[in-house]
Amino acid sequence: MTDPRANPTRVALDDLIALSAVAHGASLARARRAPALRSGGHASRWRGRGVDFRESRIYLPGDEIRHMDWRVTARSGKPHTKVFQEEREQGLLLVMDLNPGMRFGTRVRFKNVQAARAAALLAWMASTAGDRIGALGFGGGINGEVKPASGRRGVLHVLRALRDWDAAADPARQDPLSSGLARVRRLLRPGMRMILLSDGFSADTHAAQLLPQLAGRHDLAVVLVRDALELAPPPPGRYALHLGTARRVLDFSDAAVRGAWTQRFASARENLRSECQRLGIRVLDLDGHADLRRALAPLLARTHRSAGTA
Repeated sequence: MTDPRANPTRVALDDLIALSAVAHGASLARARRAPALRSGGHASRWRGRGVDFRESRIYLPGDEIRHMDWRVTARSGKPHTKVFQEEREQGLLLVMDLNPGMRFGTRVRFKNVQAARAAALLAWMASTAGDRIGALGFGGGINGEVKPASGRRGVLHVLRALRDWDAAADPARQDPLSSGLARVRRLLRPGMRMILLSDGFSADTHAAQLLPQLAGRHDLAVVLVRDALELAPPPPGRYALHLGTARRVLDFSDAAVRGAWTQRFASARENLRSECQRLGIRVLDLDGHADLRRALAPLLARTHRSAGTA
C-alpha cells in the first residue's frame, strides 16, 4: 500500500523502499527477441563468438564466413559453421529523465515521483530474479550513474540515487534524451535490458539515431509518464502558471489555446512513441495516479499469487 503521508512532489527513499513488499510474487518478464541469460545458466539464443563452442551445423545464408568449420566441411563435403554458446549477463538498467517537465502533476503525485516509484518497483522485481540493477540519470543538469550490482544492496544504491538526483536536479535546465542515451553504453553489457522512464518531451533528433543502435543489441522498453492535464486542457478560464521565478497567464477560454495545448503535449510524446514502435520497442503509458502493478503488467511475470498493490 502507498503511504498517504508520502510527499507527492518529491521522491522519498522510504516510499521507494516500501515498494519491495509490492514486488512480492512477480518478476520482470523476459522479451522473446532478446533473452538475457544468467552466467552458467541455459544456452543463449544469441549467435556469435562467445566463450564456449557448442556445435557445428549446416551453413545458412547470412552466417559469417569467419565462423566456418572447415574441418567438418571438408569431411562431410557440405559447408558447416560453428555455433558458440555466448555467456550473457542478466541485468537491468533504469534510465531516468529528470528534466523540468517531469516536475508536474495534477492527480495524486508529480510525474517525477511516479517515475521513481515505477523504477523502484522494477528494480525490486529484477533483484528477486537475481538480476543486477543499475541506473542512469539525465536532465536537469544531472549526469548520474550507478553501476549494475546485485542483491538488496544493489537496489538500495539505485534508490538512493533516485532520491538524490531528484533533489539536485535544476528545475530550469532542459537536457535532451540523446545526452542520456549517449552514456548508456558504458553501463549496458550484452544481454542486459534497459527501461527508459520519461514523459517523452526530451526526445530529440539525435536520440532517434541512437535508439536503433541500442534496440539492435538489447531488450528495450519505454515507460511514458503522463498527467491528465496533458491529455486534455482544463475547463475554460484564466490560469496562472509558475516555473521558478517565471509567471505566465494562459486563457483557456480561447478554443485555439485549448487545441494547441493538447496538440503540443501529444506531438512531443507521440514522436518518441512512433520511433519506438518502428523499432519494436515496447511502450507503456503510466499516469501519476495509476496502480503500478497494473500499469506495468506488460513488463511483469507473475511467479505466484500475491495480494500486494501499489
